[in-house]
Amino acid sequence: ILTHPDYIDGNPDLIKPKKLLNPVKASKSHQELHRELLMNHKRGLSVQSKPELQRVLEHRRRSQLIRQKKEEEEAKKLQSPFEKELLKRHQRLDQLEKEQEKEEDHAPEFIKVKENLRRT
Repeated sequence: ILTHPDYIDGNPDLIKPKKLLNPVKASKSHQELHRELLMNHKRGLSVQSKPELQRVLEHRRRSQLIRQKKEEEEAKKLQSPFEKELLKRHQRLDQLEKEQEKEEDHAPEFIKVKENLRRT
């Protein structure tokens, strides 16, 4: 059952409403995707296959990540014993600082104030 419009078709003074555009279909990316799907369908290509540009970009991204991981591993292997020892000491100092902060949080406030007075 279709509803009829409230206006009369014969009256030229009335402005007829236009159908609103779908913002998704009006977007350029949607139009390009639709065009690409139509071309792939005409060629007989599978819809599951990715466009060439997207495949190339993914391949580059993947190879770049692999290259970065290899460089990081090489950097870890090339660390001298001195650098390893410095890293261990730095971690140990950080851990000690965290423990001291926890201990200071549990101390009464008058002790904190007294320590601040000694410093000044």
